[in-house]
Amino acid sequence: MPRPLLLLLLLLAGCHRTYFGTINLGADAPLVESHSHGYDAQHRLALDVYRASDAPANAPLIVFFYGGTWRYGEREWYRFVGESLADHGFVVVIPDYRTAPQVTFPAFVEDAARAAAWARDNAARLGADPKRLFLMGHSAGAHIAALLATDARWLGAVGMKPRDFRAFIGVAGPYDFLPIWNPRMKEVFPDDGRLTDTQPIHFVDGDEPPMLLLRGDQDIVVLPRHNEQLAALAAAADVAVEVKTYHGVGHSQIVTALARDRSDLAPTLRDVVAYVKRMAETVAD
Repeated sequence: MPRPLLLLLLLLAGCHRTYFGTINLGADAPLVESHSHGYDAQHRLALDVYRASDAPANAPLIVFFYGGTWRYGEREWYRFVGESLADHGFVVVIPDYRTAPQVTFPAFVEDAARAAAWARDNAARLGADPKRLFLMGHSAGAHIAALLATDARWLGAVGMKPRDFRAFIGVAGPYDFLPIWNPRMKEVFPDDGRLTDTQPIHFVDGDEPPMLLLRGDQDIVVLPRHNEQLAALAAAADVAVEVKTYHGVGHSQIVTALARDRSDLAPTLRDVVAYVKRMAETVAD
């Protein structure tokens, strides 16, 4: 069985730990070091930091939020993301956040805001530049990151604003999913009169950072309208936005392609690295 198909079947079977463990087998970058730090003692939340020993001073800093339908996921599963991006000279922060059914919206967005503030406040001691701060996520993590980038209330609660980020990078993110019919989704986003607050598209007003929106044309989990709607609103608000659609790529493949040895699946890593480097160069030292 071809390796990409095997990995996809493992994911569909619910064997998430096995799936990501398989990806991480080839993730090690010899010069990359990782450390764990607590960022929210009250909720016992931590994050992992990845940095190459030969990374430049004042490196770009990427805060990456993983997906998992707002219900599952562990930062250790995404070591391949931290290793591969750090191998290109970036400092990478991958936080855990609280998930359903233990919590509902907006708890995980509040967690993400605190993680972003920790990254900004600790950038210098991590060898990173707080002015070269990037917000990134996949799937549910892209939704969470998009809310930080569009609805200023969440970052405002931690003394930040969306434009503190040099850019937002959304990978297969859902940004426009009302109405909610699925009972399990209703558990995550209960109808308490604030459902519009859950949708990034409702908050685009021109104060957002630039955006890079990526998706695969074989993604049956997050449909094209999510990228299209967010991109159109951003462009109409004079926010610089770039959109890339990968042919023959599905929902899990697009993030798996961030691994150092999986560029055969999609050019996700290449495009993210090029975008971060280009956007980081435009920041004055």
